[in-house]
Amino acid sequence: MEAPETPSAEQERSRAVSAAIALFSLGMTAGMLLLLIGFRLFPTPEDPATAEFQSIRDFTALHFVRDITPEELTTRALHGMLDELDPYSRYYDREVSERVRREIDGDFRGIGVVFKPPTEDAEILFPVEDSPAWKAGVRVGDRILEVEGESVAGLSGSELRQRLDPKGLNEIRLRVIGRDGEVRNLAMEPEVLVDPTVRHTEILEDAPDVGYLTVRAFSNNTATEFDAAVMLLRERGVAGLVIDLRFNYGGVLDAAVHMAGRFLSQGVVVSSEGRHRESVHLADGVEALFEGMKVCVLVDGDSASASEVLAGALQDHRAAVVVGEPTFGKGMLQTTRMFPEYGSRAKVTSAYFYSPSHRNFERTADPDRDYGILPDLLVSIDEPQRRAIHGWLARYDPPAELIGELIRWESESGETILPRPPEDPQLQAALALLRGENPRPHRLQGDQ
Repeated sequence: MEAPETPSAEQERSRAVSAAIALFSLGMTAGMLLLLIGFRLFPTPEDPATAEFQSIRDFTALHFVRDITPEELTTRALHGMLDELDPYSRYYDREVSERVRREIDGDFRGIGVVFKPPTEDAEILFPVEDSPAWKAGVRVGDRILEVEGESVAGLSGSELRQRLDPKGLNEIRLRVIGRDGEVRNLAMEPEVLVDPTVRHTEILEDAPDVGYLTVRAFSNNTATEFDAAVMLLRERGVAGLVIDLRFNYGGVLDAAVHMAGRFLSQGVVVSSEGRHRESVHLADGVEALFEGMKVCVLVDGDSASASEVLAGALQDHRAAVVVGEPTFGKGMLQTTRMFPEYGSRAKVTSAYFYSPSHRNFERTADPDRDYGILPDLLVSIDEPQRRAIHGWLARYDPPAELIGELIRWESESGETILPRPPEDPQLQAALALLRGENPRPHRLQGDQ
C-alpha cells in the first residue's frame, strides 16, 4: 500500500489564502447586512431645518391661491436665503446664471449686430466686424422683417433679442429690407463672440500725445484687451493715458490686479481679509510694461468693486491722478460657485478689499462714509451731463470701413445716426492735468 501524499508547502499556502478570502467575504456580507439593519432600525436623523423647509414648501404648494410648483417655491427660498444676507450675495437661477457667465467670460453666442435705438424698431445700426451677420451680408440700416419665418412687428426690444437668441439653432434665417427698399433673405451660423469691455481707444484731437480708453467692465478678457489697446496707443506715440472707469460696476478681480501691475514695479496692489481667507496681491516688476506713463483715471459714483481696486492701487502708489467724483464704495469680495447639476450659481460675500495703504473701500463699513474712494481732483457734474456721458460710454464703436455709410445714412434721413461726444468737464480736467496745467476743483452748487 502506498503512503498518503504529503501536501506541499505551496498547497498549504493556497488553502490558507482561499480560507482567508472566504472569511473576508463572509465578514463583508455580514457587516453590510448589519449596517442595512441598523439603517432600518435607527435611521439617520433628518436636519430639522430641512424638514421644516420641506413641510412649509409642501403646505404652501397645496394651499396657495394659484398653482405654484415646489420647484418655484424652492427657487424663491434660495433667493431669499442669499439675497437678504447683504447687498452683494446672490442666488442666480439657470437663466440669470447664463447672463452672469457672459459678464465674467466676456463672450456670448450670437450673430453680432448693433441696433439703432429704439431696439423694437429692429433697425440695424451696423454689423460687428467679422461676425456672422457681417459675413452673411447684413448692411448698415437694414431692418429685420422676419426671424425664422415669423414677423417681428410689434415685438418689444427684449422680445426681439429673444427671437435672435440662437439656443437650439445652428443657423438663423432673417428676412431684411435695406435702406434702398430691397428685401433680402439671409442665413447665418451663430458664433461665440467677444463682448468688448475695453472700448473707444483713441488719441484725442485736443491732446495729440494723450491716449484715451474706456473700461466698461472687468471680464476674463479685459486684461488682454487692455494690453492690446495701450500697446496700440504707445505705438502711435502717446506719452499720457486717460483710463475711464466711470459707469463701471466692476467684475473679475484678477483683471484689475493685472492692469494695475502694468504700472507698478513693486508693492501691494490689493489685499483681502475675511473669516476664512486672507490674500495679498503683489506687483511684479517684470509685468510693469507701462510704468512711467502719465496716467489719469476717471471715476464717478458708479465706479465700483474692481474699478475701485484699480483706481485705489494707482492712487496709493502715486502712479495716477484720480479725477471725477467719489466712487460707489463696494469693497467686498464675493466667492462664486457654479452648481452644474442645477444650472444655477451662488455668490456669497467672503472678504473685505483693502487698498495698498489698507483703506477699506466698503461704504457700509463706516456709518459716517457713503463713498469708496475720494478723487485727487473733484469735478462734479449734473444729472443731465451724467446721463449723456454714460450713454456715450456705453456705445459700441462701428467698424472703420462703415463710418462713411453711416454718415451717408445721416445725410439721407436727416437723423443723428452717429452719436456726438457730450460736454465732459471731468475728461477736460484730466487732459488739463496731463498738459501740465493746474485745473481747479469743480463743485456743483449745494455740494459740501
